Amino acid sequence: MPFIPHTEEELQEMLEAIGVERIEGLFDEIPSSLRSASLEGLAPGMGEMALTRLMRTRASRDEQPACFIGAGAYDHHVPAAVWELTTRGEFYSAYTPYQAEASQGTLQVIYEFQTMMSELTGLYAANASLYDGATALAEAVLMAVRANRKVKSKRVLMPRTVHPRYREVVRTIVANQGIELIEAPLDDTVGRIDPEALGRFEDEPLAAVVIPQPNFFGALEEVDRLTDWAHGLNALAIAVCNPVALALLTPPGEWGSNGADIACGEGQPLGIPLASGGPYFGFMTTRKDLVRQLPGRIVGRTVDADGRTGYTLTLQAREQHIRRSKATSNICTNQGLMVTAATIHLALLGTEGLSRVAAACHEHTRELVHKLTAIEGVERLFDGPFFHEVPLRIPAPADEVLPRLAAEGVLGGLDLSTEFPEWGPALLVCATETRTSEEIDRFAAALSEALHGSGRRAHG
Repeated sequence: MPFIPHTEEELQEMLEAIGVERIEGLFDEIPSSLRSASLEGLAPGMGEMALTRLMRTRASRDEQPACFIGAGAYDHHVPAAVWELTTRGEFYSAYTPYQAEASQGTLQVIYEFQTMMSELTGLYAANASLYDGATALAEAVLMAVRANRKVKSKRVLMPRTVHPRYREVVRTIVANQGIELIEAPLDDTVGRIDPEALGRFEDEPLAAVVIPQPNFFGALEEVDRLTDWAHGLNALAIAVCNPVALALLTPPGEWGSNGADIACGEGQPLGIPLASGGPYFGFMTTRKDLVRQLPGRIVGRTVDADGRTGYTLTLQAREQHIRRSKATSNICTNQGLMVTAATIHLALLGTEGLSRVAAACHEHTRELVHKLTAIEGVERLFDGPFFHEVPLRIPAPADEVLPRLAAEGVLGGLDLSTEFPEWGPALLVCATETRTSEEIDRFAAALSEALHGSGRRAHG
């Protein structure tokens, strides 16, 4: 996007029209502690060549640490072609494809994305344009309460094994609609939902049961048993999934006897760089009889009067997106650019490629756990199967250990003590296909040094 400077006269004219004396007055509601300082070392009127040289020098100071943090945002390889194509003007500037005759390319991309997500989750239909994984789960909860015709309840079972940020976002969005989120306990030995402890929730009706796979701790839930239990109570089963893991795991549409009713999750692992936290996008799929309850955009394929293939928004009136009172959702945004990147990413990898990525993630995490637990005092917090994240108990406060690791060029996981203080010092570590054995060895050496100094490295 080109930079178009404003003259001092134009700025003054704008401020007078608004009724503000200075530009800073437009941002006076932002606390001073949150405002960034001005850029240092930029002389007024610095030329483009000098400015470019300065910024390259500063950029060269940035280190490239090995990232072992997961917790909902993952450091995957993104093929160069993904964003070379995604940032072409045809995609980059496209927004809402209301005029089908002028938006066939955008509509086809969304259609292909929906088809891929339906295949990946094993459910009938998918939508597009959800803000992120957390709001996708909130939408799924709203949709389940709205769509469950057998149970007129606003109670939803939300396990503690769901990502803490997801639970917070869902609570914020649904609380004022009278929806009650019931916390399901977890089994502290395996880090997943305890099916044996669910009997106490059978006395009052539930509209839905949320089932993460893998869960926040990377553990694999007993999804078949949990889905059938939910359906036995006439509750809808909502799956929260990592899309990369679905290349290896049973898709939600095949869980239990009849499959999950709704699946949702974060699409960032599909070709979206970490990018300091966003933008990301959420996905949602569902079975056939619930399609009209899907929020966001749904694209269908048809033929015109001449028999040519065409694409259009379908199953929803335009009011779905422009009138709050008519919409199934008021927070769906158009994440079309992210969806385009994910579609290209999936097309490049294909079924075999995505499976290889998932297998490499699991294998690298096994190697990581093996080498870290060889360090004295480091042990797995839970037993049981996992995908590519594992919580580890460590013999020192995580908030002291992590800065030491960062100083050695290692982003050593997520401190779990804030959300789960009862477990003591613990880290949630992750390894994707991008981590190498050399980086894992560097992590192990740095962690051993941070915990015990140079005298003791490993045991066993």
